Amino acid sequence: MISSFRNFAKTKFAGILVFVMIIPFVFWGMGSMFGSGNTNNVAKINKTNISTQEFIDYLNSSGIPQETIRNNLEKNIIEELLSGLISSTLLELEVNDFNIIISENTLLKIIKNNKNFHDENGNFQRINYEKFLLENNQSAPTFELRLKGREQQKNLFDYIGAGTVSPQFLVKKLFEEENKKLEIEFIDLKNFYTKKEEITENDLKIFLEENKDQLKVEYLDFDYTIINPMNLIGVNEFNQSFFDKIDEIEVDISNEVDFKIITNNINIKPIRVNNFKFSSDKNEIEKKIFELRKNNFDIFEFGDNYVLYKINSNEQKKPDLNDKQTKNEVIELVIQKNKFDYNKKLLDQIKNSQFNNNDFIKMGQNRINNIKLNSIKDNKKFEINAVELLYSLPINSFTLINDDKNNIYLAKVKSFENEIVVKEKLEAYDNKHNSNIKNTMLKSYDLFLNEKYNVILNQKTIERVKNYFQ
Repeated sequence: MISSFRNFAKTKFAGILVFVMIIPFVFWGMGSMFGSGNTNNVAKINKTNISTQEFIDYLNSSGIPQETIRNNLEKNIIEELLSGLISSTLLELEVNDFNIIISENTLLKIIKNNKNFHDENGNFQRINYEKFLLENNQSAPTFELRLKGREQQKNLFDYIGAGTVSPQFLVKKLFEEENKKLEIEFIDLKNFYTKKEEITENDLKIFLEENKDQLKVEYLDFDYTIINPMNLIGVNEFNQSFFDKIDEIEVDISNEVDFKIITNNINIKPIRVNNFKFSSDKNEIEKKIFELRKNNFDIFEFGDNYVLYKINSNEQKKPDLNDKQTKNEVIELVIQKNKFDYNKKLLDQIKNSQFNNNDFIKMGQNRINNIKLNSIKDNKKFEINAVELLYSLPINSFTLINDDKNNIYLAKVKSFENEIVVKEKLEAYDNKHNSNIKNTMLKSYDLFLNEKYNVILNQKTIERVKNYFQ
């Protein structure tokens, strides 16, 4: 519904106030949902409670829009965000347990050493610091408190990972594994897939029958009218009179007044749309109506206009092959299914050792290509994850890989050639291997924290938070 604070919103003071309010109160409406006591806590870590308000503040600081949260509720976004807050709280408890202190002088030194706040001569400039705070909508105390927390955690991690040294033979092995030359042979599978012109009408009918429930298309019949100050009140101005009229329309909608009566009252002729099927090339307003179709009758803002709409019918229909666009879409689905089936069959043969070098040669004939990759990061031909997969396989192995355009290839690992170990490069890998060890240690430490601290989730409160976004 349209805000009842429209008059106030037009004042200069309101603009300033909204700017101040917007960050801390993005989810302000949640507060009224929760009372006092244990029901106001989303989790408990030993004797430390994480209140709903703390979780709200955490959501605000994440910068994630309400709409994004709403659209991802089924993907457990609330649980993931809460997990992040719990992890952060666990680290704070550990910092306190180790009594890790960052002095004001140390904090000041860190800020003054930040190059973002330096001038051309490398000197700290307070004006640059204040500009940074202003651009990020932060106060100095808030920023410095967060910086202090990050430094405390950094010191904690340094303490945990202190003294980690990588054995040289492991560093050398990592260098050789990632920098060896890899020669592969490959076949472009596009020559083996079903072509568009090879798909018959019978193929399409069989495909539709096998997937009739999944392929049903949603068609809408609806009416809508575009409302703006000019066609509603005769002036090109968003004044109080215009908003009063919009409020009247909203009241009529809530009272279930007929769409035709409303459009007759405002004297704006509606637009009728029949058999609307969503596609990217459709009218933007009509696509928006399709997105909002769960509400059969409503009004919404769209740019400098309001749109009043009424869904007359919503019907699931099987694809019409007489429609050229629909037919092409179904053909493309058949092509993709055939690709999937072919790739799966080939992978199953490789997995079950039913595909050998003779099969590869017979399949390739004069279509076998050859390429040499210089390192595990060499993605000049294939997608980087595909290259990493190739480097993990033994010689004479087969697999399917892709490039960055999603073309699929059958690849054979032909040979490896070790890179000459260079001292300077080895030093870089020494640091990399140490970092890998530290990461492994930190993962173990994370498991340790979960055992050290007893985390209890208040599932009822979590569900109430989720319900707020629905």
